[in-house]
Amino acid sequence: MIKNISIGIDIGSSTTRVVVGEFLKGEKNPKIIGIGESETRGIRHGYVVNFVDAVNSIKNAVSMAEKISGVKIKRAYVSINSITLRGDTSSGLAIISRTNNEITNLDVNKALEDSENNLSLSNNRKIIQMFPISYRLDGKEVLGKPEGMCGTKLEVKSLFVTCSSQHLEDLVSVMAEAGIETIDIIASSVAGSNIALTRKQKMVGSALVNIGSETVSLAVFENGSLISLHSFPIGSTDITNDIALGFKIPLEKAESFKLGHITEDYSKKKLNEIIEARLSDIFDLVENHLKKIKRNELLPAGIVFIGGGANIPSLEELSKSILKLPSKIGTSDLFTNTKTKLRDPSWFTALGLITSSKNNEGHSINSLTSITRDLKNALKSIMKQLLP
Repeated sequence: MIKNISIGIDIGSSTTRVVVGEFLKGEKNPKIIGIGESETRGIRHGYVVNFVDAVNSIKNAVSMAEKISGVKIKRAYVSINSITLRGDTSSGLAIISRTNNEITNLDVNKALEDSENNLSLSNNRKIIQMFPISYRLDGKEVLGKPEGMCGTKLEVKSLFVTCSSQHLEDLVSVMAEAGIETIDIIASSVAGSNIALTRKQKMVGSALVNIGSETVSLAVFENGSLISLHSFPIGSTDITNDIALGFKIPLEKAESFKLGHITEDYSKKKLNEIIEARLSDIFDLVENHLKKIKRNELLPAGIVFIGGGANIPSLEELSKSILKLPSKIGTSDLFTNTKTKLRDPSWFTALGLITSSKNNEGHSINSLTSITRDLKNALKSIMKQLLP
């Protein structure tokens, strides 16, 4: 019997995680049949800085997942998270083509294509995904999908998730050298929202903050769609470094302190001050972006945190006091029968990737096929230069 398998690979700056899920007949959520993780090397702030090390990191995590699941991993959904990741908005329109003025999927696609054509991007950026934010028909706002309605002019406002062309091409080429075909590239916070946010939260207004080791990404949802996405060059590693410097202790011990495991011979008050100072920097960046899009203190479903940095004990309360919004650490009831380890918010991006085929709310329009084809010839020469 052919199994319906979905695989997600989350390449973080500190850890690479792989999740293998199987969709069983009659079940909405996948059964987790394998996981793998390894220390990430060769990645900084989401950029590939050492090709060989990055490839080996992926191979190590994939090998572990293959042994546990018994599945040979050849294709996967892959996350992307770097300081170049952002959301760009654009508008487009389409004149309704049918004689009875009924809007079809073709008309919607024409309007979306026009919004893409009107997007002003430099040659150094690529589109990853596109999300329709709102529609207007003959000047009036459309609530819901416009297909089946009647009118003469359809307008759309769209959000395009974009990133550095070099980063995207390097990521795809690293995956290819690791022997994995990339099905789709998905922003880490978008993937994580599949797990950490409900449809209701996305409808009324909410934000997902993914605190990684070297980057923080913010995704804002409203009316069921992604309306803004931004990334910041700061992460939980900065907190670890601050603790190490403040207490003059090794990084490993500082990491343990960050997660609340402080020993009695050190000042807990001083630790809290160090952590809160750096978290305040992160929250100020989030707050400033919410002000920019006019959503500060205006998200009824509040802020949900995922990523390794979400495990910091004081995170929730400090967020509530600074951002003036309901705040909580991401949880999910989608995988109640799985291992406790996967309930850790640091796994939510990888878990969200395997549900992407079932939760495709955005339109993936990055040309991965052409990127892969263009890189095949270059890949061999790159490896020859890097390998001894």
